[in-house]
Amino acid sequence: MKRRGTYSTFSYSRFYYGECFTTRYGSAFPVTEQPKAVTGSSTSLLNSSKLTEREIAVTHPFAEHIAYFVVFATPLITTVLTGAGSIVLAFGYITYIDLMNNMGHCNFELIPKWLFTIFPPLKYLMYTPSFHSLHHTQFRANYSLFMPLYDYLFSTVDKTSDTLYETSLKKQDDSLDVVYLTHLTTPESIYHMRLGLASLASKPHHHASSEWYKWLLWPVTLLSMMITWIYGRTFVVERNRLNKLKLQTWAISKYNMQYFSQRQNESINRLIEEAILEAEEKGARVISLGLLNQGEELNRFGGLFVHKNPELKIKVVDGSSLAVAVLTNSIPDGTTQVVIRGILTKVAYATAFALCQKGIQVVTLREDEHEKLIRSFGGKSESKNLLVSRSYCQKIWLVGNGLTEEEQSKAERGTMFVPFSQFPPAKKRRKDCTYHLTPAMATPAALENVDSCENWLPRRVMSAWRIGGIVHALEGWNEHECGYTISNVDTVWDAALRHGFLPLTIPTQS
Repeated sequence: MKRRGTYSTFSYSRFYYGECFTTRYGSAFPVTEQPKAVTGSSTSLLNSSKLTEREIAVTHPFAEHIAYFVVFATPLITTVLTGAGSIVLAFGYITYIDLMNNMGHCNFELIPKWLFTIFPPLKYLMYTPSFHSLHHTQFRANYSLFMPLYDYLFSTVDKTSDTLYETSLKKQDDSLDVVYLTHLTTPESIYHMRLGLASLASKPHHHASSEWYKWLLWPVTLLSMMITWIYGRTFVVERNRLNKLKLQTWAISKYNMQYFSQRQNESINRLIEEAILEAEEKGARVISLGLLNQGEELNRFGGLFVHKNPELKIKVVDGSSLAVAVLTNSIPDGTTQVVIRGILTKVAYATAFALCQKGIQVVTLREDEHEKLIRSFGGKSESKNLLVSRSYCQKIWLVGNGLTEEEQSKAERGTMFVPFSQFPPAKKRRKDCTYHLTPAMATPAALENVDSCENWLPRRVMSAWRIGGIVHALEGWNEHECGYTISNVDTVWDAALRHGFLPLTIPTQS
């Protein structure tokens, strides 16, 4: 079994398991009790924090900032006064200082052991994150900033430094309950994840898309694209926790454009299958397929993997049932007709059927879509509520990929467009109409570690396909929800509400 890779980052989760804090991407440093001798009010935030973290690396009292400035500026000023300075030297020195400072506070051991094996004296010239973490837990040890040599000279090295370093390198696999498997969308989407830029990840994708400085990052963007093409594996995007349920989001290093190429189908399905099997090996009970990972042409809405692996213990969920429930409950009371337009999907067929069951007439604008819906109903009586119309007078439109600007322009003023697709289908929006979010719900307050947005959704709003997997695990349902099957829509909706997920109160997307 191939191990799923992870991108190195200084971000970390703050979940407390047992006797240690675990980072987002692996090992953690044990936290011991703070000595009473240093608990006075004069202790700075830098030294009073037991957990080494990136904020602590640059957070000091004002006087301490001045002292650090003097210390770090002395070598630069000396080279200038002696005529030995240069721009390259200055930038190299500052870069090294910042790199080492942040590395020492990243709360993740990333210095490989073979580096010290090849060059043993490096142990005295460069500290490691685990070495510096002991300064934050023991306080009266490991004083050296970047270079442990002086701690060794003055016998202030903590005796557990080497043991902690060895222990930290032995990464324990995280236990988990639910995995949400998504993928990259555009080349810039890497910046909108937690491991990218926090300022962008904290805002919905469409709000942050106009940031001018992203154009300056194109060399980095191009490099990240090359890495993902070569890397070709899944990686961890974030970790969350809902009460006792441990959640992880994994992403496949493929872009939208690759999902639309049939030549990529085999490699994408291989990555999805490997992720499913690995999630099962790690103890996950449910894996939900997000975005294009559940395409009909790609893998029959995920049913391909259940067919190939009939002994799967992990439950594969596409979340379609909850998506249908969200859509049907988004229709205002008193509605008698809705238009459905776009490429018909599993969710679209099921939503049309559910609305017809409620007595709401479903109107199509094209004959071929009307015929497809009738066939999908299998001759049931609900098909009498399927109509064809060209009047465009309906005020509620269920739309998906394939909606044209011309069709959108013919809708009456005040029309509400409700997407049934994974992606927002309307790129240009009319100012006199309202546009609902893609099927989604607000998350419970108990959901922890939510510090980024899911694509174009607001903070603490989660797509129905993702929530579907969480609800599946919370309820302990013992069947797959993928392929061409749909669970009971009302049962799934009631379960989601019972576990604290809420319908969105603001239906429009600015």
